Amino acid sequence: MENYNQGKLFPETLSAEIRDKFYYMDEDYTGYKRIFFENAGGSLRLKKCLERYAEIEAIGDCPSRIHQVSMNLKEIMAQGQQDLRRIFGVSDKGSLVTCFTASQVMFEMTRAIAESVPGTNIVTTQLEHPSAFDSASQAARKLGKELRVVEPNQETGAADADAIAALIDENTSFLSVIYASNISGSILDMKEVVAKARAKKPDLFIICDAVQHAPHGLINAEELGLDAVNFAPYKFFGTRGFSVGWVSDRVSELDRFQRIIFKPNNDWSMGSTCPAQYGSVTELVNYVAWLGSHFTESKDRTDLFRAGMENIKLHERALLHHILEGTAEIPGLRHIDGITVHLDYKDLTTRDLILAIEIEGLEFKEAVKEFEKNGVIVFERVATSYFSKRVVEAFHLKGAVRVSPLHCHNISDVDAFLKIATKVAAEAKNK
Repeated sequence: MENYNQGKLFPETLSAEIRDKFYYMDEDYTGYKRIFFENAGGSLRLKKCLERYAEIEAIGDCPSRIHQVSMNLKEIMAQGQQDLRRIFGVSDKGSLVTCFTASQVMFEMTRAIAESVPGTNIVTTQLEHPSAFDSASQAARKLGKELRVVEPNQETGAADADAIAALIDENTSFLSVIYASNISGSILDMKEVVAKARAKKPDLFIICDAVQHAPHGLINAEELGLDAVNFAPYKFFGTRGFSVGWVSDRVSELDRFQRIIFKPNNDWSMGSTCPAQYGSVTELVNYVAWLGSHFTESKDRTDLFRAGMENIKLHERALLHHILEGTAEIPGLRHIDGITVHLDYKDLTTRDLILAIEIEGLEFKEAVKEFEKNGVIVFERVATSYFSKRVVEAFHLKGAVRVSPLHCHNISDVDAFLKIATKVAAEAKNK
C-alpha cells in the first residue's frame, strides 16, 4: 500500500463518476461558480438520495396499513433500518432512535441514561457539540450530579484517553464523548477511550456523538462497546429533517418518558414514520457500496459499504495531505505566508478532512467573506458564537476559519482553493 499517512486518491475516472453523482459540485443553485468547502456544516447532496426521497414521499399511503402499497412502504423502511445499522456498525441488537435533528437524538439518549443510571458525576469533554455538552450539563444540574469536563490536548486538538479516564470513577453515571472534533478534525482513539474508561468502571455507560465523523470513516459502535451514538444524514450526503441514534440493549431497557406502553422496550419510535427518509438512507448506502465495489470483490452489502468508507477515508487523507503541503508550484496551507493552520500535526491517520486556519490581518468573518468573493465557501468558528465559544476558547483561540472539503472533491479543487487562499492572505498583508 502507498504511504498510509498520505492516503490514496481515487483514480481520476472514478473521481469524475463520483462528482457527477452530487448536486452543485461547481456552482450553487443560483449559478454562482464556487468551491463548497463547508461540508462540516451540511454536506453536498447525492442526487439519488433526493430523487428517491421525492419518489417515495409522493406516495400518500400509510405504512401501518395492510394493503399492498403499505406493505411496499414497510419493506422500504425495513431496508432503510438495516442500512442504518450498517452505518452505525451494529447487528440486530439494540434500538434505533429517530428525531428531526441529531441534537434532539442526543438529548433523548442522554436523558434516558442520566435519569435511570445511578451515580454522582457525569464526564464529558470541552470538544463536544452543544447538544452533547448541554444535555450532559442539563442532566447534571437537574439531577444534582457533578459535571466533570476533560480539557483537550493542545497539540492534537483531540481529547486523550488517559485524561478522560482520570475523571471517571465508580460513581460516574455516564461518559459523553465526541468521535471527532468538528473544528480541528482530530479523531479520538475511541477504542482506547472505551478500554481505559471501562477499566475504571466496567459497566460504565458511554454516549458518542459521531455526527461529524460519520461521513469520513467507519463507526463500529457495537465492536467499540458504545451504548449510544448518533449521526445526521444531511452531513452524510443525504437529506435534512431526519436524524438517527442507536442505543444498546441495556439502554433500550431503561425507563423513558416517551415510551408508548404497548410497544416493546427496543422500539423507541413514536407516531407516524416517514418511509421516504429510510429510502433516502438506502440510496446513501447504495452509493457507498457502489464505491466500495471498485475496491473489493465481495458482493456482501456490509463488506461493500465498509470498503467504500475505508477508501473515502484514504482519498480524503490524500486531499488533506495535499491541502497542507501543496506542491512546488502551489504551496499548501502550511507554507503560505500569512496563514496559520491551528491544531496541525503530522499524523494524518488520526485526522478527518477538517482544518482550522487563521489569516493574518483578517477577522474570521472578514476572511470568510473574502473567500466567498473569490469563489470558495468556508465558515467561521468564533468565540462570540454560542456554538463555538467553549471549544475555541478551550484551545486559547478567538476563532478559526473552518475548511471542510469532502471525498467528492479532487486535487484540482484543492489547488484552486490554495491559489485563492494565497491571494486572500497576500491581499490581507498588503492592506
